[in-house]
Amino acid sequence: MRHEALKAYQVEPQNWWVGMHHPDLQIMIRQANVANAKVSLRPYEGVKLLGVERGDSDNYVFINLHIDESAQAGELQFDVSYQHATDVLSYPLLTRHPQSAARQGFSTKDIIYLINPDRFANGNPDNDSVKGLYEQARPDFKGGRHGGDLQGIIARLDYIKDMGFTQLWLTPVRENNMSEYSYHGYAMTDFYKIDPRMGSNEQYRMFTQAAASRGIGVIMDMVLNHSGLNHWWVKDKPTRDWLNFGGEFSGTSHARQTIQDPHASEFDKKQFNDGWFVPTMPDLNQRQPLLATYLIQNAIWWVEYANLSGIRVDTYSYSDKAFLAKWTERVMNEYPNFNIVGEEWSTNPATVSYWQRGKVNQDGYISYLPSVMDFSLQEALVKALNEEESWNTGWVRVYQSIANDFLYPDTNNLLIFLDNHDMSRIFTELGQDVEKTQLAMTLLLTTRGIPQIYYGSEVLLDNTGSHDHGDIRIDFPGGFEGHKQDAVSGTGLSKEQHAMQRHVRTLAQLRKKYSALSDGELVHFSPYDGVYSYIRRDKSHSILVLLNKNQTSTTINMTRYQEVLQGVKTAQDLLNNVKTNVSESMEIPKMGSKVLLLKHD
Repeated sequence: MRHEALKAYQVEPQNWWVGMHHPDLQIMIRQANVANAKVSLRPYEGVKLLGVERGDSDNYVFINLHIDESAQAGELQFDVSYQHATDVLSYPLLTRHPQSAARQGFSTKDIIYLINPDRFANGNPDNDSVKGLYEQARPDFKGGRHGGDLQGIIARLDYIKDMGFTQLWLTPVRENNMSEYSYHGYAMTDFYKIDPRMGSNEQYRMFTQAAASRGIGVIMDMVLNHSGLNHWWVKDKPTRDWLNFGGEFSGTSHARQTIQDPHASEFDKKQFNDGWFVPTMPDLNQRQPLLATYLIQNAIWWVEYANLSGIRVDTYSYSDKAFLAKWTERVMNEYPNFNIVGEEWSTNPATVSYWQRGKVNQDGYISYLPSVMDFSLQEALVKALNEEESWNTGWVRVYQSIANDFLYPDTNNLLIFLDNHDMSRIFTELGQDVEKTQLAMTLLLTTRGIPQIYYGSEVLLDNTGSHDHGDIRIDFPGGFEGHKQDAVSGTGLSKEQHAMQRHVRTLAQLRKKYSALSDGELVHFSPYDGVYSYIRRDKSHSILVLLNKNQTSTTINMTRYQEVLQGVKTAQDLLNNVKTNVSESMEIPKMGSKVLLLKHD
């Protein structure tokens, strides 16, 4: 006899795969009073039921399985037996993508394009507002949902490819069923479901496939620290300790330095790690083993299901650090060539480097996180371009930031950027100065690390006069009905916007053509007379980059570069495609740059 409420069972993850590196799987079953049922597995070759765990709510059970490497794809059958009835639950075991474990993550060969999907392009107006979800479309409100979706991104993939961007990082597109400010995606109410206002799970997979067909990878933005207040597990916690501070709001101190501070009190550590961001984002207790496993498996499920090439982890250090080590280790063991970047918003490289894989930390903490975000360089570059030159201001800030690379175990695997979704646009920060912005973009796309460009910065999007996130995350030109400008077709763009777009496209092409700009050694020179300079070189090419922030053209003596020129007398100016002499002196135009391919005659 089958139970009438079978359709109400919630099963997560909803499927798994055979042939995974880690052989164990934990399935969460959610259904009224399911904890009072007996759960058993019907015989299936290569799969063993290790046991069933129950929490503090009667509405959950956790099934622990061992899936042997000999197991074949098929359907598992579980008997869920109550006093007077038995339900039979089918659970799919699928075959993995070919070479899934060997997938290549994002790297220095890539340029990442960061998109706020709700603000990028509206490809399907029919899903702007969805019945059953609290917040409906409010395109005229800076903090409201504007209607951008996955279809809008799919329709502009050719533009993204043409610009030379090879990875897409979308701010979260999973369900955020919150009453307001749900457009940003960071208050998730379902970790396994794409928000219907963005599309569907299947459409997300179609999006990653369409991107892959153009040589573009997809990086998923994941949140381990918190969920949204309207997540179903807030009102019905699987265990009493599922949420920090007993499920009651207590704000985080944001004192991230307590993690490394050898003198920090346990009180301060707890207030940082366990404190909530805001009352609408309950802080998750990753020390709870069932929750920890849930979050680990959720990440692996999305990588496998959607064929991802990377993960970006929001508010990385706010989660329990022992859990973070376990989470990253599990994901990287499953996909050894994968890449994960963690957000540790600190301009102090000593704090950020603590989290990168390979760092020998004083407290013995071992991290498995491959990549971190270089907030130090971003801040230094903005200050450098806005300040007058002196012995301790201007370009020297960039020089000093990069000189701190000795703190990182893997400097090439730093994610570098001019701006992102949480800070003012680079054009805004540089006082709407096009020449400064071009200098910044030249450095971004020719120095060490993995460059990330925020959508629309290639056409000088601007939030001057406001630091509100809704103005920083403004609509992409041409992505919505009624726009007079279109970044894709070029319609309505100013002369300066066209020039910036061409500059970015040219630099992206150069980075792709010359591996020295992506993978080469970096040797930089102390700033001199308003010029910052460095060489990128590998076995194939040597490229000298000269950045002049003076308001007049500047002639520099090339003898200071003899150690890298090594007798070379001519070079190809890659930005202007002209041959130039580098044996004695070089003139750099005001607020201009030279990207010189050295010619070994």
